[in-house]
Amino acid sequence: MRSPPEKVFEYFASFRTPEGKLFMTPEDLMRAVVPVFPPSESNLVRDGYLRGERRPGELRCAPSEFFMLFDMNNDGLISFKEYIFFVTLLSIPESSFSVAFKMFDIDCNGEIDREEFKRVMALMRAHNRQGAVHRDGLRAGLRIGGSVENGGLVECFFGKDGKECLQHEKFVQFLRSLHDEMVRLEFAHYDYKSRGTISPKDFALSMVASADMRHLNKLLDRVDELNNDSNLSNVRVTFEEFKNFAELRKQLQPFSLALFSYGKANGLLTKKDFQRAASQVCGVALTDNVVEIIFHVFDANRDGSLSSDEFVRVLQKRERDIAQPTEAGIMDFLSCCWNCTNNRSIARFLS
Repeated sequence: MRSPPEKVFEYFASFRTPEGKLFMTPEDLMRAVVPVFPPSESNLVRDGYLRGERRPGELRCAPSEFFMLFDMNNDGLISFKEYIFFVTLLSIPESSFSVAFKMFDIDCNGEIDREEFKRVMALMRAHNRQGAVHRDGLRAGLRIGGSVENGGLVECFFGKDGKECLQHEKFVQFLRSLHDEMVRLEFAHYDYKSRGTISPKDFALSMVASADMRHLNKLLDRVDELNNDSNLSNVRVTFEEFKNFAELRKQLQPFSLALFSYGKANGLLTKKDFQRAASQVCGVALTDNVVEIIFHVFDANRDGSLSSDEFVRVLQKRERDIAQPTEAGIMDFLSCCWNCTNNRSIARFLS
């Protein structure tokens, strides 16, 4: 079962006021959203914790200035409502925001103002699994003034006076930069010795970090076996290779369809098939070393064929845990957009 957002917030928030109110630091926010294990090249001891259990303090990388944008009142702390705003942004597929943007862009000039943006974000949050029960951005039982769409990040978009307009491309680029920053932070965590590369074991740990606890032990056993693989013992994974795999995760739906379709037709899925599916369907180039590591972890019976269902299940859970909305939620969201804009022309909606 997935933890409700207030439980996640309480688990990772490290600052408590004298009045007992909890806040996150930007570092806490990073730890809450980037699933990681301790890097294999460190000497971290995890006594007293279940194998595979995450805990505060695991993310080992420099603080992110990008994440400071979510500190809306510039006090160095992130409230629960700011956290909800953050996970809502993480959940937005670019295609869905583009549709919403066009619906609220009344004069068709490619820009929306602050009030229109707040309406878009309120709708997005209403159809996000974490934000749906916290539409005002408040924790149950607490009264906190102010809107979740006010503060530092909105000031970044609309200026200090709130009178600037937000261009579609600027916001889409912000979303891309947000996801890129998460990938960078995760890689930096595993690059414990700042070598610019990580070990095959750390790359494998990053893949299985979000796996269901019921299947995690067997996956971690396979990860540990990488130390005994002579073909991979001297391999290093670069940031470019790590980032390319992250791009593949973003396109998991078409990629998994290609894997299952090809595997069903041919009975098995080889490493070359896997690379070809990534390249032709998703436009992502995976190196031989990366594919070797993937197959080491997910080729359960070592017959040279990928266990596609297990591989996809692990990656799907990671994407769900980063608060991807459901397909039904997106359709409801689009319906709300339609009603809230007084049934404007379908032709303009699709343009």
